Amino acid sequence: MTISRFLTFTFAALLGLLLSGCGYNDFQRLDEQTKSAWSEVLNQYQRRADLVPNIVATVKGEAQFEQDTLTKVIEARAKATSIQVTPETLNDPAAFSKFQAAQGELGSALSRLMVVSERYPDLKANQGFRDLRVQLEGTENRITVARNRYIQTVQEYNVLARSFPNNLTAMVFGYQVKPNFSVQNEAQISTPPVVDFNKK
Repeated sequence: MTISRFLTFTFAALLGLLLSGCGYNDFQRLDEQTKSAWSEVLNQYQRRADLVPNIVATVKGEAQFEQDTLTKVIEARAKATSIQVTPETLNDPAAFSKFQAAQGELGSALSRLMVVSERYPDLKANQGFRDLRVQLEGTENRITVARNRYIQTVQEYNVLARSFPNNLTAMVFGYQVKPNFSVQNEAQISTPPVVDFNKK
C-alpha cells in the first residue's frame, strides 16, 4: 500500500468516525421521520377536505339552512386547499403558520356548521348526514393523533439541533430548527374563565 493510498484510507476512516459521532446520521433519520409525520398530517387534512363537499351537499338539502354558515365552510375549504405545501414548508415558519391558520379556519367553520345543524331536526335525522358527521369526527381525531406524532418528532429533531456538539453539525450542514404547531389563540386560552354563580 502506497503512502497516498494509506493517507486517503486513513482520512476516509477518520471522516467516517467523526461524522458518525457528530449526529449527522441522527439528523438524517429525524429529518425523514419529520417528513413522514408531516405527510400523515397532510393526509388527514386532505381526508377532511374531501369530506366537506359531501357534507355541504347534504346540508343544502335542508331548505332553511343558514346559507352564511355553508358559504364560510366552502370558502375555508377553498383557502385551506389552495395553499401549496412542499417539504420546504417544514423549514419556513411563515409558510407553516399560514398553512396552520388556513386549516384552523376550516376546522372552525366545520365546528360552527355542526353546532348550527343541531337546530335542524330533519337534518339530524338524515342518515347520510349522521354518517358524514361520524366520519368527520373520526377524521378530526386522526388529525389530532397525526399532529401529536409530528409534534413529538419535531421536538426530538429540534433538541438534537440545539444540543452540543450536534448544534455544530447543524450549523455546518444548515439544519435549522423546525417550526411546530402552536395554539392560534394562545392569549385567549391562557386567560382564566370568569365563573359567576350569582343568580340573576
